[in-house]
Amino acid sequence: MPDFQKIPSNDVIDTLLKRVSVRKFTDEQISDETLDLILKTSFRAPTSSNIQAYSVVVVRDQEKLDALAAASGGQRHVAQAPVFLAFCADISRIEDALVRNGHSIDSNNLETGLVSAIDAALVGMSAYLVADSLGIKGVMIGGARNKPHEVAHILGLPQRVFCVFGMSLGWPAEAPAQKPRMDYDGLVHFEQYGKSRSGADAKKVVDDYDVALAEHYRGQGRQTTDASWSDDMDKKFHPWLRDDLRERLKELGFDFR
Repeated sequence: MPDFQKIPSNDVIDTLLKRVSVRKFTDEQISDETLDLILKTSFRAPTSSNIQAYSVVVVRDQEKLDALAAASGGQRHVAQAPVFLAFCADISRIEDALVRNGHSIDSNNLETGLVSAIDAALVGMSAYLVADSLGIKGVMIGGARNKPHEVAHILGLPQRVFCVFGMSLGWPAEAPAQKPRMDYDGLVHFEQYGKSRSGADAKKVVDDYDVALAEHYRGQGRQTTDASWSDDMDKKFHPWLRDDLRERLKELGFDFR
């Protein structure tokens, strides 16, 4: 594993190495000017073939925040954050370009939907890092995909636009302990999958992480099992998470075939 203490540091490296998800915020608002800076900067993120297949909906209205919190699985920090950003895959402008040239985007394929979701994710992560560099903290909200139709209604999304994920942002009211990550040598492969510098065994990587995560949670006073990560993944993905998502997104104009 790299010795990060020996790596030359800069603001980008420090921001990433110290990053934590924050779910409790002060009452202080994020100014429009600051939010504009965060988003305008994030729009310089890479985009596939310059299609820029994303849009962002900024939500401050408390009634909408409450509705989004409920639609996202009852996540209180969505309702309590000063601002919620909905990062959306948006192929409506591509559709307009095709229609202008006498073509149609009906039955769009997997590639179009995948690229637009990736575009939205790249912009979202860039926005997160810019905000974090300014001292503003937040957390990603994948639960925005729990009820895509309901979220689309709350946000007034037209056909060909869906919320890939949300982000709650605000000035932090807490400094949570940083959650450990899996061992570097188990995640990085050289020349082909399965070849690491240390010869790390994939099963041992998970076993070691189960122990490390259990220690982290118990250090916070949280109950967990000895196989903390493995058991949590089993609960999250069995039965299948959002198993109707493909059909719901098809109804919103994204045909992932």
